[in-house]
Amino acid sequence: MTPDTYDHVEPEATRRTAGDAESSRASRGWWDGNADEYQQEHGEFLGDDRFVWGPEGLDEADAGLLGPAADLAGRDVLEIGAGAAQCSRWLAAQGARPVALDLSHRQLQHALRIGGGIPLVEADAGALPFADGSFDLACSAYGAVPFVADPVRVMREVRRVLRPGGRWVFSVTHPIRWAFPDEPGPEGLSVAASYFDRTPYVEQDETGRAVYVEHHRTLGDRVRDVVAGGFRLVDLVEPEWPDWNTQEWGGWSPLRGHLIPGTAIFVCERD
Repeated sequence: MTPDTYDHVEPEATRRTAGDAESSRASRGWWDGNADEYQQEHGEFLGDDRFVWGPEGLDEADAGLLGPAADLAGRDVLEIGAGAAQCSRWLAAQGARPVALDLSHRQLQHALRIGGGIPLVEADAGALPFADGSFDLACSAYGAVPFVADPVRVMREVRRVLRPGGRWVFSVTHPIRWAFPDEPGPEGLSVAASYFDRTPYVEQDETGRAVYVEHHRTLGDRVRDVVAGGFRLVDLVEPEWPDWNTQEWGGWSPLRGHLIPGTAIFVCERD
């Protein structure tokens, strides 16, 4: 989970239900309010034109989960939850035609600040403003999927805008991490909650209004969501923590990363 930086009263962390509308509203507000700090804190690691799948630092240039880099030229690619569009800039450098979509206006302002001429779209991942069959590929590095109450709706929307044979690759917090405290040190190595508790993590203000929402799905849930969305799962990647990466990012750290997975990447195809 991610610490909040709202002024005055510290939000209360709890586990409770949160539907589509509340989750979407909270995500938009949180990312608009925290985009500046996020980009300042993680911008050096993310780079301006680097495609990294998660805190472990797995690069698409090395992983090739969207396919060989040489085959990306001329492909129409949708990046969902693009933030400052770092991944889209890398895709453009390979000759692809990316479109960067995000719910947060402030995140997209950072994309404009960095530049690069990437088309930017402010929209909800559950209601993609594109015609059927508009893209060859779709990707999301920790964008949208962990924060929506109805992931199957997102899967179906992605399938709709993909052409037959299109690939959809997305990364999320590895589900096993929800059983452990979100701490980078030794205190984060002991199970503290049930892995099977799907109750969303919510940070709420003094009135009970959600200001941050993240949804837990088990690994099996994620696979079923992919299939229910009309995709075929072709790979599930659990990146190992590399020796070169010495940073801590929230609850991610070399200590934990060498013992338990922190990220799950789902590689899916539309038949």
